[in-house]
Amino acid sequence: MKNQGRPQIDYQKTKTVAERRHPGETCTLKMEHELNTSVIPPAFILEKDHISHQKAETRGNQSSTTIFILLGFGNLPELQILLFVLFLTNYALSIVANLLIILLVAADEHLHTPMYFFLMNLSTLETCYISNILPRMLASFLTGDSSISFGGCVTQWCFFLLFASTECYLLAIMSYDRYLAICKPLHYMLLMNGRRCLQLASMSWMSGLLTCTIITYFIVQLTFCGPYEIDHFFCDLYAVLNLSCSDLSVFRIVAFVLAFLATVPPFTLTLVSYLCIILTILRMKSKAAQQKAFSTCSSHLIVVILFYGSLFMVYVVPETEKLRELNKTFSLFYTVLTPMLNPLIYSLRNREVKEALYRLARKFHNIIS
Repeated sequence: MKNQGRPQIDYQKTKTVAERRHPGETCTLKMEHELNTSVIPPAFILEKDHISHQKAETRGNQSSTTIFILLGFGNLPELQILLFVLFLTNYALSIVANLLIILLVAADEHLHTPMYFFLMNLSTLETCYISNILPRMLASFLTGDSSISFGGCVTQWCFFLLFASTECYLLAIMSYDRYLAICKPLHYMLLMNGRRCLQLASMSWMSGLLTCTIITYFIVQLTFCGPYEIDHFFCDLYAVLNLSCSDLSVFRIVAFVLAFLATVPPFTLTLVSYLCIILTILRMKSKAAQQKAFSTCSSHLIVVILFYGSLFMVYVVPETEKLRELNKTFSLFYTVLTPMLNPLIYSLRNREVKEALYRLARKFHNIIS
């Protein structure tokens, strides 16, 4: 039977030519000629390509069909109703308080200053921050369904990284703003004009977007092994990585570099700014001037301590068995409590915000009366 797909070889002609040139190598030449002119059957190539494509498709589909279980506070079944009420109250207060800050800054011309422009950005961020986590948690309390798809998990940690990285830089910019206002008051309006404020705010949001984009690019390429249980109340990055069976060596390096860039430079800027502020305040001769200068930055300092303190406890302190149990509690500070406390701290300790709130309430009363 003739071999289809192979070229026909005239062995007699090959043998004659070989005997003329190298009489003792006829057999060898014949074998080499046959091997060199042979063709791999097309069916074998197609089958090999199909298997490779099928493996790649399986690897890609595995993540898209993965369902994770958020354990959250499931180990406290007797407190589920109480936790639901507490978190729902916290969410409602956070949304109302932050939206009120945004409304006050936008509506009251007395608050059209760099400090309150950045505060409005922070309130916008906190509103999105808490809305990324709490609604999903509240739904799990009501329905008892704590499952979340891989796509939902990716979306949640992508926005979490975006808001967390942005807040680091935004707090640093607010610290720098207070430094200029207290240490360089004569040049403040020149250095912090409207265009500069817009550029700094945009830079903070773009840094967060860049961080979450790079991390998400690496995350979606990972494969995960069961059990698909995340010991957290949201899709925390490191809790999810513990479930991956892929090689994480490159990813860990990338994550470390991005985490360093997202936290260390803004934290350093914040620290240096407040050191300069404190030194400047101490050099003031008037007690009244010292109190006024410190009151303008004390609210922001409290927010910085709460945010970085909780981040430090969760991601920097070496993990032990006891701290592993407390990580969820510390995570509540920067994901749930801080968005509610920030507007309260700024409003209760800030005379200008309270006056703007009074003017808004009076306008509203005049409209309805």
